[in-house]
Amino acid sequence: MAKDKDSSKIYSAFALASALSAAVVAKKVLETSWRTATGKNPPANPADPDVELWEAVAWAAASGTFVQIARMLAARKAAGYYTKSTGKLPPELRGDAQDAAKAGPATT
Repeated sequence: MAKDKDSSKIYSAFALASALSAAVVAKKVLETSWRTATGKNPPANPADPDVELWEAVAWAAASGTFVQIARMLAARKAAGYYTKSTGKLPPELRGDAQDAAKAGPATT
């Protein structure tokens, strides 16, 4: 039982570090791509009224989507590594009701 808790703590730290690293890299890639595509730096503060609305919306949508996808992919990779190492899902992902057979009938 203690071994499971220790590996869970290691997984949590690894998943967090992976997600944060992925977010930083994703933001750098996105900023470079933005400069290449628009010829301008991305808006520092999209809420600033001096930033054109289309630019603020485009930056918010692109950065939010891209960073979250990178974080999700990093978390999935960490979970896969944990599963290969221990033979089971990380405790945080067990019983998340993703299996339709275990989830029971759908309610509407």
